[in-house]
Amino acid sequence: MINHNDTICAIATALSPSGIGIIRVSGDKAIDIVSSIFVNKDKHKININETHKIKYGYIYDFENNSFIDEVLVLSFISPHSYTTEDVVEIQCHGGLLVLKNILNLITKNGARLAEPGEFTKRAFLNGRIDLSKAESVSDIITSKNEYALKASFNQLKGNLSDKLNIFRSEVLESIAYIEACLDDPEHMSLDGYKEKLKTNCENIINELNIIIKNYDNGKIIKEGINTVILGKPNVGKSSLLNTLLNEDRAIVTDIAGTTRDTIKESINLNGITLNIIDTAGIRSEDNIDTVEKIGIDKAKVEAEKADLIILVLDNSKALDDNDKTLLSLCKSLSKKTITLLNKSDLTVHRSVGANFRSPCTGELYDQHRTGELCEPIIKFSTKTKQGLTELTNTIEDMFINKELDFNNEIFISNERQLQSIKHASTSLSNVLSSIKNNMPEDLLTIDLNDAYTYLSQVLGVEINDDIVNEIFSKFCMGK
Repeated sequence: MINHNDTICAIATALSPSGIGIIRVSGDKAIDIVSSIFVNKDKHKININETHKIKYGYIYDFENNSFIDEVLVLSFISPHSYTTEDVVEIQCHGGLLVLKNILNLITKNGARLAEPGEFTKRAFLNGRIDLSKAESVSDIITSKNEYALKASFNQLKGNLSDKLNIFRSEVLESIAYIEACLDDPEHMSLDGYKEKLKTNCENIINELNIIIKNYDNGKIIKEGINTVILGKPNVGKSSLLNTLLNEDRAIVTDIAGTTRDTIKESINLNGITLNIIDTAGIRSEDNIDTVEKIGIDKAKVEAEKADLIILVLDNSKALDDNDKTLLSLCKSLSKKTITLLNKSDLTVHRSVGANFRSPCTGELYDQHRTGELCEPIIKFSTKTKQGLTELTNTIEDMFINKELDFNNEIFISNERQLQSIKHASTSLSNVLSSIKNNMPEDLLTIDLNDAYTYLSQVLGVEINDDIVNEIFSKFCMGK
């Protein structure tokens, strides 16, 4: 069992050589422990009892009579610290051996190594932050793009907490009023109260449903868009991946079927994270070997799981049966799809005859029209990067509403929070149904209490220890 009264310590910076490393110590003995090893050049101990003051000196190992490093020490005296306990941060040189030696010295003097996320967990347990804010700390650390960072930081500032606390207060006030009236009917009346309660519940439900509706945006913002590149062999799928990554990640040759397996990469495109999967070229199974067939099957599976399909067609050639099969596949999956007409730079140098017209120009093929393609349609060239800006803007328009207000709107991406908010909305809807059916007031408090509990769960006010431990176990060390 973890004793939360222990003084804990951990390296708070990345475990790689760097200019500066930070070790964090928190707990009742933090000041005493660091004071016992922090000295000036004459080996006299330095007082670090002043809060928010930086002191210069050395970490000294008295047992071995040796200086370990030249450091700065910053103290935060309780309750004015991240954990609300006494906290000391030691800023030393960022060598791994230096950090390890100082950390070992601190543990020898009475601290223990912190569990993952234990500093933030203590901030939560000590009431400095609620659970939704604690989860946003982890999201800030793992943010992959600017959108995710803004959404996480706003949640840390309290835009979700503040709103839910208002709702909790309104629900609790309704419960208290109904129960008071039932306990003292001679002095308090419920006449007309149901109409007022109905209005309050409807307002809260509307607000909660906006948060629920924004969940998909929040998840996309945080986790990125799962994007699959589809196409028949040699249309430029791997070249597209290399173009987006701006490096030669995938092998590109003129040999059909070069890509045999899926290749996965993440990129930041205009503030949006794309989790891109390049797949094996899909074509008729005639004359293909077992390995290529496995790759094709994998491509189809990935397409079924994707948020976005980028279908690459060769714009220097007319559509063939393989292209049409892919178009049918994309339409049957009902996924957001962009048709990329690659090799558009080659069409400039071709004579355009009656049987060959580029669908992007507004001119038509003899046997098919642009309506056969999945829209939007973008002329592209992996060689000249023609269409790259249009592709970026199109993806942004498809997944991110440019009118999103990160200062005022709430974007949750956490499944635990989503389910609790959904349950709260359902409980309040049950209250409305009871009012509509003219049910007794004492029955209304059952669903009101449920709504209050679910809202409290989001904030961690009413939640069991196992869930709390699971949440913080996913944090990094030192946070």
